Amino acid sequence: MEVRVVSTPSAGADNEPVHCYVAIELSKSSWIVGFQTPLTNKTSQYQVKACDANALLELIERIRTRVARELRRPIEVMSCYEAGYDGFWLHRVLKAHGIHNHVLDPASLQVNRRARRAKTDRIDADRMVRALIRYLRGEPEACSVVRVPSVEQEDAKRLHRERRRLIAERVQHVNRIKGLCATQGIYHYAPLRKDRLARLDDLRTGDGRALPTRLKAEIARELKRLEVLLEMIATVETERDVILTSAASTHLNAGKIKMLAKLKAIGPEFATILVGEVFYREFANRRKLGSYVGLGSSPFCSGPGTSLLTLSRLMSVSGLKRCKAGNSTARSMMIELAWTWLRYQPGSALSVWFRERVGNLKGRPRRIAIVAMARKLLVALWRYLQTGLVPTGALLKA
Repeated sequence: MEVRVVSTPSAGADNEPVHCYVAIELSKSSWIVGFQTPLTNKTSQYQVKACDANALLELIERIRTRVARELRRPIEVMSCYEAGYDGFWLHRVLKAHGIHNHVLDPASLQVNRRARRAKTDRIDADRMVRALIRYLRGEPEACSVVRVPSVEQEDAKRLHRERRRLIAERVQHVNRIKGLCATQGIYHYAPLRKDRLARLDDLRTGDGRALPTRLKAEIARELKRLEVLLEMIATVETERDVILTSAASTHLNAGKIKMLAKLKAIGPEFATILVGEVFYREFANRRKLGSYVGLGSSPFCSGPGTSLLTLSRLMSVSGLKRCKAGNSTARSMMIELAWTWLRYQPGSALSVWFRERVGNLKGRPRRIAIVAMARKLLVALWRYLQTGLVPTGALLKA
């Protein structure tokens, strides 16, 4: 595996730092560390124990010392690894020790699509080194760098994400209980009712028998798991609601959550998720905001005879295809909020725009239009949080 030499010593620049590039391929068993230095035209690769940050730092320092001794120049280490299971703790460790680390989006790294490609940790480390060098050289298409949140920002997302996971688990248990009952011809049993345990004793199968002993015991155990989940959900929701009711809330984004919840149609869950997933960040313009959420357009223009008018239509929000590479949680929440907005804010400018555009149409045109409205609503809420300008025609809660 050979790569081009990127940083070489030059006369008259003894004080200018030389870059040493490092790529870390993470796994649960071991880490493969690839180095690209001016001393060789190959990527040197080493192996350290997984999650051993001290061993990694010692290896980087040893390579940096050797390169600095050979070149007699200051050395800057530029490292990278792929975002994934390991989160951002390693990024913070590297940054604290003076290493310029970059967390790469795995989906942005270019691969050969012509045939099935070879894939090993060593090949991936070399590929990341090449991508990092190209990116730092000024080629933004080489890879995408993830914006690493602070510890406080990352922790502020835990609340609403935990609730979503608990709700998903609740659905699984409810479906499991209903499925067990359905095998006996019972379709009216509601596991979420408060008297679920008492009603279990009164259940009769489709042919009039009492529930079999083992089946009844299995359903009872599922109900106990369900009750634990319901208690956890209630605890999380109470903690979430305290953000809106308490004046001394310690939540990082309490101000924005309270501000967003003042609008009709937006409750605690909408406000917490949108602020925690989207509005905690700074966006330069509405295009970057829409792209982050995945509500921007995906232009598709092929052929020499395409006019500028056709191109502008293809690039509009109501085009044929939309980007699905954004924040899926925020995107689904915005589309759900758009439907809710139509119901509780019928006199707002956005609701009027939707009714004039769609009219009595059903099906696909209506679904396309709601995505366009979700993007407009997202931009309106962003401006509201940034400037305090209430969306046109929107009502605040009493």
